[in-house]
Amino acid sequence: MGYNCVVCVKQVPDTKRITGQAMKDDGTVNRAALPAIFNFEDLNALEEALAIRDAHGGTVTVVTMGLPTACEVLRESLYRGADRAILITDRRAAASDTLATSYILSCAVKKLGADIVLCGRQAIDGDTAQVGPQLAEKLGCPVITYLEQIVSLQGRRIEVRRSVGNGHEVVACELPVLLTVMETANTPRPQAARRVMKYKKARSLAEVQKLADEAMKNDYEDYTAELKAGQVEQYCAKLDQRGLLIEQWGLDDIGADLAWCGRDGSPTKVHRIQAVVLKGGTYKELPPTDEGMATLARELIEDHTIG
Repeated sequence: MGYNCVVCVKQVPDTKRITGQAMKDDGTVNRAALPAIFNFEDLNALEEALAIRDAHGGTVTVVTMGLPTACEVLRESLYRGADRAILITDRRAAASDTLATSYILSCAVKKLGADIVLCGRQAIDGDTAQVGPQLAEKLGCPVITYLEQIVSLQGRRIEVRRSVGNGHEVVACELPVLLTVMETANTPRPQAARRVMKYKKARSLAEVQKLADEAMKNDYEDYTAELKAGQVEQYCAKLDQRGLLIEQWGLDDIGADLAWCGRDGSPTKVHRIQAVVLKGGTYKELPPTDEGMATLARELIEDHTIG
C-alpha cells in the first residue's frame, strides 16, 4: 500500500546574513536584500516523506508558495528524490501572513489529495510554528507536531514519537494526518548527481517568461507580446515533453477565495520596526584566585544580583 505525501516547503532569507535593509517600511521582509535558502526543517520534512515512500511506496509532491525564485527549493527537492514539484505564485497572495498562507496551502493540498502532509516545525524567517497547525485545521485532519520519529505506519494508522521538551510521548491517529517535523528527526539525504543532471534545467512558466523577456529584448528589435507568447509556449511544450516543466498554480487554479489571501486575508499587522543595537559596556577583570572569587561574590551581593 502506497501513501501520497505532500510536503510544504519554503524558501527563506538567510537570517545569518541580516542587514539594515532586511525589512521594508511597510513591515514586510525585503527578500531581495538577503540570500535565499531552503528552510532547514522543511528539508527534514522532505526526508521523512521520502523515507515513507521508500518503505511503503507512493508519491512525494513538494509544494511551495512564493515568488518564481522559490523554484530553487523545488529543483533541490527534485534533486533529493521528490516525484512532483508545484509552485504557487500570484501577485494577489503578496504580504500573506500565516493565516492567509495556511489557507492558500490548504486549497492546494485539497486539490492534490494527500494521505500525509508534512511541514517543517517552523520557518527561520518567522519562527511562529503556526502554518502547520493552521493548515491542519483548514484541512480538517489531525495534526501531530514536533515529530521525532515515526514509530509505525500500517494501513491507515500512524504512530509517532513527538518531543515535549524534556521528554517525549508516543501518539497515534488515523490518516489523513499532518506532521510537523523537527530538525532532530533525521538527516536529509544529499542531492543525487544523476537527478541534478536531469532536473537542473527544470523551469516554471514564470521562469520561462522571464528568460523569454531577456532573450527577446536582446535578439529582436520588433519585440511583441505575441512573439513572446509563441516562444514561451514552444519552450514550455519542450520542457513538458522531457518532464522538466515545474507546475505553476495561481489562486484561481486552486479555487481560493481572494478575501482570505494576501493583505485582505492577513490580520497580522506590523505597527513599528525598531533596530536594536547591542553595545558593549565596561567590564572588570578579576584574577582566578580565592581572593578574586571572594571579590566577585561580594560585588554581586552588593549589586543584588545574588543574595
